Amino acid sequence: MHFKKKSYAFVRRSQVLEKRERNLGWFLVLPSIVIISALIIYPIIYNLLLSFFDVRMAGGNLFTGFRNYLDIIGDHEFWRSVWTSLIYVFFTTIGTTLVGLVVALLMNREFPFRGLVRSLILLPYVAPVIAVVYSWQFIFDPVNGIFMHISYDKLHLFSQRINLVRSPETSIFVAVLFGVWKNFPFSYLMILSGLQSIDKGLYEAAEIDGCSKWEKFRYITFPEIYFLMGSIILLRAIWNFNKFEEVYLLTQNVKVLPVYTYLKAFTGIMDIGHGAAIAVIQFVLLIGFILVYVKRVLKW
Repeated sequence: MHFKKKSYAFVRRSQVLEKRERNLGWFLVLPSIVIISALIIYPIIYNLLLSFFDVRMAGGNLFTGFRNYLDIIGDHEFWRSVWTSLIYVFFTTIGTTLVGLVVALLMNREFPFRGLVRSLILLPYVAPVIAVVYSWQFIFDPVNGIFMHISYDKLHLFSQRINLVRSPETSIFVAVLFGVWKNFPFSYLMILSGLQSIDKGLYEAAEIDGCSKWEKFRYITFPEIYFLMGSIILLRAIWNFNKFEEVYLLTQNVKVLPVYTYLKAFTGIMDIGHGAAIAVIQFVLLIGFILVYVKRVLKW
């Protein structure tokens, strides 16, 4: 009987200690929960509420239900921006991944000043966006830009001087090219880290068996970095779908979904209700990307 009382007291004491530890854990994470709620959850909920109203700057918002969403579905400009976003995301994602892969394979070899070259490759990614955007605008300037000087004056590739950045027909190509150039160092750095983790003995064994460079890449390198490249592609697709500042600063002619949302909500008649509804739709699409990332890459 005395032993049973001791056992009960021990269990009771353990339960009390466990409860205190659990309460301490909640107390420690409470500041993070409050910050996340204030900076992320509240704006999302508030934006969702705004999407059901005709927002008026003078006050007195009018509840319209799903009218904003119905208007957006019937808006040709919205679907054009979605199509533009898909084109931009596809080509920038594939471009940054492939360029990053090629550069990583080159930088994985031994050559003089390799450390310096590896560092310089990161400059486009770490440079301020506003600085490199204006540099690119100057490069493609139809009068003073070096691109037109070479392609028009020297090589005669164009019949007249063209502002490729401002032209509606060509601005999407410049935006994609800029996106690839600006963001490929991230893919390069991630792939390079994966290449350096591959066992060198695999390549030595392949050389003994007489494998070519392509066969070593196909049967050794690519299977080792396949998972990493899948992660990079999905992450870049999510990030590129959200791109605003690079596209907007470079050229406003490329109306990807974030740019169209901004122009709809904060320029012209400032239709904030429709802008909020577009932001909700964009958020749902991003959730789809994230679910694919979690299921295919993280395998949760």
